[in-house]
Amino acid sequence: MIGTAFRITSCVYGMGYKDDALSASQIYHEAIKALAIAAVGHGALASPDGRALVDNPLCGDRVEMEINLLDSRVAALAHQVKGCLLCRAAASIIGKHAVGAGRGEIERISIGVSEMLEKQAPPPAGWRELDAFVPVHGHRSRYRCVLLPFEALLAALRASGEPR
Repeated sequence: MIGTAFRITSCVYGMGYKDDALSASQIYHEAIKALAIAAVGHGALASPDGRALVDNPLCGDRVEMEINLLDSRVAALAHQVKGCLLCRAAASIIGKHAVGAGRGEIERISIGVSEMLEKQAPPPAGWRELDAFVPVHGHRSRYRCVLLPFEALLAALRASGEPR
């Protein structure tokens, strides 16, 4: 069963949990799968204002995020993700909600996701699909999988020259 969980996640798994297959079924539930499959925002922009490529060498996840800005807000966004279901699902949520958001909101959401994972804080308000990641709490090796697309988006905002 551990080998099956490894193939599903494409991330390093088997970190000493008593039942890795059960943990995988709790984390990789239907909502996560649906978000990853939807891949909202997947693609590339013709002429992005900001672009960032961020990777996680521990599991091989890689996110390229591109943005266009208008009046200090995300006007268009595209991403390309080579990663596990958690990483792809998080990027899809970003693709659904980031357009129209300013840097401050993106930072607030990113911090909120981190606190949700690490401290069992409630999911950040406004991006309701983020509650799909609640079961990831307690699986520290998965936190970066969820946070990597947010890191890429913040890096793309910095690359665009958008002030804080």
